[in-house]
Amino acid sequence: MTSTIATAEPLDPKPQEDSPMTVVSDLTAPDHAAGPGTPAPDPVRESMGRVPRVLQYPLTLLTGRPLAGQAPLRWWTPAFHLFAALVSMLGGIAVSVTGWTLAGSWLLLLLPGWAMTLHGMRNLRMMVYHQCSHRNMFRRRKLDTAIGRATSSLLIVQHFARYSEEHVGDHHAAHHMTLRDPTVQAFLISLDVHPGMTRRQMWRRTLGKLLSPVFHATFAVARARSFWHGSSRVERLTASVLYGGSAVACLLTGAWAALLVVWFVPLVPLFQLSNTLRLCVKHTFPHPEQTERRGKAYFGSLTNAIFIGEAAPAPGAAPLRATAAWLRWTARMLFVHLPSRYLVLTGDTVVHDFHHRRPAAREWADYLFARQADADRGSAGWPPYHHAWGLVPAINLVFDSLSAADPAEFDVRRIRDVSRRELFAAFDD
Repeated sequence: MTSTIATAEPLDPKPQEDSPMTVVSDLTAPDHAAGPGTPAPDPVRESMGRVPRVLQYPLTLLTGRPLAGQAPLRWWTPAFHLFAALVSMLGGIAVSVTGWTLAGSWLLLLLPGWAMTLHGMRNLRMMVYHQCSHRNMFRRRKLDTAIGRATSSLLIVQHFARYSEEHVGDHHAAHHMTLRDPTVQAFLISLDVHPGMTRRQMWRRTLGKLLSPVFHATFAVARARSFWHGSSRVERLTASVLYGGSAVACLLTGAWAALLVVWFVPLVPLFQLSNTLRLCVKHTFPHPEQTERRGKAYFGSLTNAIFIGEAAPAPGAAPLRATAAWLRWTARMLFVHLPSRYLVLTGDTVVHDFHHRRPAAREWADYLFARQADADRGSAGWPPYHHAWGLVPAINLVFDSLSAADPAEFDVRRIRDVSRRELFAAFDD
């Protein structure tokens, strides 16, 4: 089966159900890589080459796709990612506290404060915690475990031992994208979307969940239970000190409202919104015609990169028309695509396909260029990389794959003995 990948398309969650999808493959594109380490040209990313050179690395960080010929970011190390996540959280807290303290129109500072805090939380969870579970953060078991336990205690997510066991044992194994995979269970039970539903129906149900206070309350309780149930003594003690100490401080100072607004808004509803949207782009479901359910060709077909952005305006337009086109492109990159990258597809989640091919790669910290270098080398033993441009097209791709999946194979009634806490823990798998 050939994987069907969405190219850049209007940011509309409810397009025509029969709209065609266009195949995009990194290695079979008309312009091949010039050699190892040279990014294969991509028409969308290369169109941005007309933007001033000083903006090219920021565009690479935003889109997730290097410009052809760009040098890797050697200063991207595991320590840098950990430091950046913590600084983002602390900076966001400082901005939010400033806005809350000054009140009035200064309350608008809560918006960037929440964004910075959430960004740090998501990078800490999706990149640092994730690599620690593979013992691949600093490649030192005790240190990675300590960081993992501290992260679960701070963010109140599934405790580290259970997450590591489940993630590596079920998600990175023969059970990937089967009924035993927590990701599949989260779709079928928590989101309540199933084979045979249309893309429009899945969008409506998912958006309904995202706007439901009951969904978020259930999610939050499940997170707390997945953390506390079976967690280590160190994790429980750390969480008790962090949150117990905060409660005592608020009791003495009366700062309950500030704590709820500054910390718990990004930790609970915003974190869970980001979680759910991220879940919806992680992996596609296998097509019923894919009878061979093993090997690199099969597993490689279930994950694609998600690049963020859209093609820059083509040259040659009249001055006024060109100015309008560039203003529109800039506005969409800043106010549509940047939030998708900064708040949902944070860190290395844009190139999750590289992780599934090379889960123990030492160069994971330089993920954008590591993935491109692997593609340029031919990703030995694996099928060509493929990708989607844009968050919504990537969600559409996953919804379409679930719609076309075998109803018998993904019959929710065949799932037994799955606790609610484990289902919601799977949103971050």
